Amino acid sequence: MRLAEFLRTWEGHEAENRFSRVIILGLLVVCVIASLAAWRTERSIILVPPTLTKEVEVTRTAASSEFKESWGLFLAELLGNTTPANADFLKTAIEPLLAPEIYRTVLDAMTDQIKAIKMDRVAISFTPRHVDYEAETNKVFVSGELNSQGPSSQADIKPRTYEFVIVIKNYRPRLEFIDVYPDEPRTLERLKSLPPQQGTSPL
Repeated sequence: MRLAEFLRTWEGHEAENRFSRVIILGLLVVCVIASLAAWRTERSIILVPPTLTKEVEVTRTAASSEFKESWGLFLAELLGNTTPANADFLKTAIEPLLAPEIYRTVLDAMTDQIKAIKMDRVAISFTPRHVDYEAETNKVFVSGELNSQGPSSQADIKPRTYEFVIVIKNYRPRLEFIDVYPDEPRTLERLKSLPPQQGTSPL
């Protein structure tokens, strides 16, 4: 019996209906699997910040080293270029980035430092020389020279390193650790030859 003639019979219609139900069920399973896969897949956002010459990648909980280096450089330049006029603005700018664990400590330290800057009318400027990311510790090191000068004093130029741990929460950077010291970057390799040291204030 030919297929066309068979499909015109009652048995043919029944067979066609059973075959269609199997196909529909299969398509439904494929749609469910595809939906679950799309839902579980981590989206990546590709950005080209103005301070970089190439793309950086950001997901909900991670980012490329270039992205973190860019934020580290921004934070170092923000904190390292302070005058009595803009000192209060620094707290407002950095406050939304602070993790809860360091929020109070950092703001208290900045408050004390800002009071000293206003009282002594000191202006400080930071010139970055090198930015480095250490994957083992997730730390960004921004090193350079810090120039501080009062109204009636000569400029005092010293080495300065800003050390940050920047994590990503819902595509946004969050600062979980900050240390500032007049020294070369304290990378894991360098720490092996150094005694334990204390950090300074954020500014």
